Amino acid sequence: FDEAGATVLCSRLGALAGGRAGAELVREAMKQPIGSKRLHQLAKGKRTCTVVVSDHTRPVPSRDILPPMLSELRQGNPEIEITLLVATGFHRSTTKQELIAKLGEDIVSNERIVVHDCMDAASNVPIGVLPSGAPLVIDRLAAETDLLVSEGFIEPHFFAGFSGGRKSVLPGVCDRVTVLGNHCSRFIDSPFARTGILEGNPIHADMVAAARLAKLAFCVNVIIDENKKTVAAFAGDPIRAHAAGCAFLRPYCEVSAAQSDIVITTN
Repeated sequence: FDEAGATVLCSRLGALAGGRAGAELVREAMKQPIGSKRLHQLAKGKRTCTVVVSDHTRPVPSRDILPPMLSELRQGNPEIEITLLVATGFHRSTTKQELIAKLGEDIVSNERIVVHDCMDAASNVPIGVLPSGAPLVIDRLAAETDLLVSEGFIEPHFFAGFSGGRKSVLPGVCDRVTVLGNHCSRFIDSPFARTGILEGNPIHADMVAAARLAKLAFCVNVIIDENKKTVAAFAGDPIRAHAAGCAFLRPYCEVSAAQSDIVITTN
């Protein structure tokens, strides 16, 4: 109890510990992908590859993830043309300084990087219809590439259930109408659109469909501790690898409590 007499419940996130360097954990996960071929195998015979990367609003440790991904893509196909597409979703554009802080000077100086713009009709194209009936409109660089892959991290999300995985496509690289349709009040009002809930969640369902329609082939997602350090990594099929990461993280986020009249939570 605190001084006011309220019961205070804390998650077990403080117990998360990696013990090894983040890049090492990523490389190990990529060697044993879940439900997918190795990334270097997927790269063979492909002319272009778009790698969806997180933007400045997410504490994704991209410096742990991207170098192993880029290395393996080029191992499989030294001639492959790679574009890093920054998944801003409905956020403002990421600045060059923010890219350097997130990705490092070497990647920013040597890789082709494009920041997604959800407001630019010319750079976004329709590719299908979501289960909700809404049109799916995504960045042309994601729609027209030979190989679409992504990086990200997994944490509880207050209406998508968990972040990561399929979210790289929707909302990550979708146009504004698609993003706002997915984040609509009707969906958010669903009793299944809650922290930690994926099954029956209409927001999650459209996100999964978007990833499949976009042909997202491979993802590398990590889990971070309270100091934003990589403690676990999951790679492979975007749906199956993401589900494995969520299952790993869930016990650290849940608490048990008696039913209460008033519960106060924070992000």
